Amino acid sequence: MDLSIIIVNYKTEELTTNCLASVYESHLQEVDFEVIVVDNASCDGSIEAVERKFPKVSIIKNKENLGFSKANNIGIHKAKGDYILLLNSDTIVEPNTLKKSLDFIKTRPQVGALGCKVLLENGQLDAACKRSFPTPANGLYHSLKMDKRFPKSQRFGEYNLTFVNPDKICSVDCVMGAFMLVPRSVIDRVGLLDEDYFMYGEDIDWCYRIKQAGYQIIYYPEVRIFHYKKASGIGKRNPKVIEAFYDSMIIFYNKHYQGKYSKITTGTVFLGTKIMKKIALAKNR
Repeated sequence: MDLSIIIVNYKTEELTTNCLASVYESHLQEVDFEVIVVDNASCDGSIEAVERKFPKVSIIKNKENLGFSKANNIGIHKAKGDYILLLNSDTIVEPNTLKKSLDFIKTRPQVGALGCKVLLENGQLDAACKRSFPTPANGLYHSLKMDKRFPKSQRFGEYNLTFVNPDKICSVDCVMGAFMLVPRSVIDRVGLLDEDYFMYGEDIDWCYRIKQAGYQIIYYPEVRIFHYKKASGIGKRNPKVIEAFYDSMIIFYNKHYQGKYSKITTGTVFLGTKIMKKIALAKNR
């Protein structure tokens, strides 16, 4: 089988069914593919709607909300494809996106992961679709919005590569888990998503390990998807979403940067992250 498309569903009936409709309307006539929907105990009728409207979809029903990483890993275990696509339930793929992405990566064995151009609902670029690995420096500039003030600066714009042409194919550090195409052979070598991340950060961690193994991460803007961002979270203002976001930063730092930076820098990163999390939670009340 050529391609396995994995979609995690959690109480997003309309989004998930719209996403699936766009997948099945894609130009995949010559592609042997499967779609696997992993449901995180939605209990809202969404998975029943998927079963009713898309009988070809393979469905895995978890008994509890296991998070994004673990749910995708369950799907990957079941997948039969030579290439695995992680696709968010809150996305719409254009008709040629899947086929062109697959054709591109198939002829380039050095590519360990591919992401496409991602547009938000308003048509603007989702800046996170091509980015660098987070560091204390670029994270600080990003938090201070220096990348928005000086988008052409390689120093201040490193976090989301704001100085890179969004229409040019290029090698980057990270692409986003909303659309990430990875060869099965690469997964066999570097392992599955790290389940320490409940949601957020798991895609960055995976890209980091893929690059460490010697592969390229490719941003491929020849095709695109639309991302209805934040629509598929546990709840737009649910404190768990905020906590998971900031906790993922600490998980990544502890895993990959311990010993790389001074104790002062590390302490500052941890304190800054803790303060930002408290502020975000306070604003959410």
